Amino acid sequence: MVRQYPENELARFSLGRALFDAGDFSGAREHLEVALQRKPDWMVVQILLGKCDLAQGFVDAAKSALEKALHLARVQHHEGPEAELLELLSELNTSGGDLL
Repeated sequence: MVRQYPENELARFSLGRALFDAGDFSGAREHLEVALQRKPDWMVVQILLGKCDLAQGFVDAAKSALEKALHLARVQHHEGPEAELLELLSELNTSGGDLL
């Protein structure tokens, strides 16, 4: 789908999610970034970007991405993701970045 519709953010998200699930975090990040450029308030994509960074050991980038996701969760009134992000950020701050 991405080859046929390279500008389609849903196609980019789907491929990014599949790569994330397969453990290809740098490949996932590439496609998730494109999806987020097309739709900057896409909270789920922001969360996955943070998790990609975390999995690659980029703790500062992960914190930044997850804090942005937390902001989006709050303004969009997503209580479940907000709670998940608060827990993840808390664990990240106490563990030094070794979560995934």
